[in-house]
Amino acid sequence: MSVSVQSALAALPLPGEWTWQVVVRPRRRTLGIEIREDGGVLFAVPSDADPQAVVAAVWSRLPRIAHEVDRRMRGGGEPRKELVSGASFAYLGRRHRLRVVAVAPGARVRLHQGWLELPRPESPQDGARLIADWYTARGTEWMTARLRPLASRAGATPREVVVRDLGARWGACDPDGTITVHWALMQLPPALLDLVLVHELTHLSVPTHGPAFRRRMRLVIGNIDDLEHRFVLAERELWRGAV
Repeated sequence: MSVSVQSALAALPLPGEWTWQVVVRPRRRTLGIEIREDGGVLFAVPSDADPQAVVAAVWSRLPRIAHEVDRRMRGGGEPRKELVSGASFAYLGRRHRLRVVAVAPGARVRLHQGWLELPRPESPQDGARLIADWYTARGTEWMTARLRPLASRAGATPREVVVRDLGARWGACDPDGTITVHWALMQLPPALLDLVLVHELTHLSVPTHGPAFRRRMRLVIGNIDDLEHRFVLAERELWRGAV
């Protein structure tokens, strides 16, 4: 199957300087697109993937893929943070300044009086992990509550939502109904988080990204074109733990 998909993708006007490959992942139900830090593109497909459906999905997302590949090939990399008081961190679309505080019993990362407080870490990497853990915990609570009304509107029955580090991916939908999202998305405004959740909820009934998929998404959130444009602009600024 990967040979057929690869041949079909080769017929697309993919830039000649791109490095890309197709891999078969039997546990997947839908196409996955992963862009490495060097700009290489990995198309992950299920074992029964329809080559033409894969081509349609890639074509619909080609501008977004091209933008991210170009950014990474030019050395844009992912945003980095210096964990010092005054650094800016977003949560649900609002900016908060970091305040590094003294380590004390019971001290933890928290939002307090408009500040994101971080007990002084032993190293920048330790501090980044603590903040990522905070996003993960807050995200699990927020996403779990938000998933219920969206699932009802989408006519879907997800098993649960899991918030964790997904590397270069922002969301995933497993065959058992588990929806997984990257903790870094908690920096986005709620409307863009809804877009990601509805995208994955729709995959519970429509595995591909064709017209039927988009029609079903529009039944839940009608302005998906505008939201997707805003997401493309916002995702390049999302901090994923680099210090």
